[in-house]
Amino acid sequence: MEQAIEYEIYDILKKRQLTLTTAESATGGMIAARLTNVPGISAYFTEGYITYSNEAKVKMIHVNPATIETYGVVSAETAAEMARAAALVAGADAAVSVTGVAGPGGGTRECPVGRVFIGCTLLGETVTEKHTFSGDRNRVRQQAAQAALSLLRKQLS
Repeated sequence: MEQAIEYEIYDILKKRQLTLTTAESATGGMIAARLTNVPGISAYFTEGYITYSNEAKVKMIHVNPATIETYGVVSAETAAEMARAAALVAGADAAVSVTGVAGPGGGTRECPVGRVFIGCTLLGETVTEKHTFSGDRNRVRQQAAQAALSLLRKQLS
């Protein structure tokens, strides 16, 4: 049986002695919940942030309001800044972030339901991914959490 991705992430964090944090909007804590299923991960995953509103992104992890205003909350720029800012606030080596439109409402032609941006910072280097998932709200959120964990694993490896 294949090992769940969160266990692989734990093994890499432990081997490399790296710390991790999360900054979740659309996924609302799903990534942190999956990580905290792993026994022993508290040595490496010490805190996470659910920054569902724009105000929470600014207040909790210090995302620049101008980034949200200029690029939109659902953007590569905001996802990247969320990851960088969360790592800085938490004092973590790595951070993964998710911002998106889970639906069923809230989508536009430019930013449809299912649009998700993921940011990942590792030791000061940040990458982002853009996805458009399909399905109901829960399915979009599950796919976003899985994609975020996949990007994190890829960056850690």
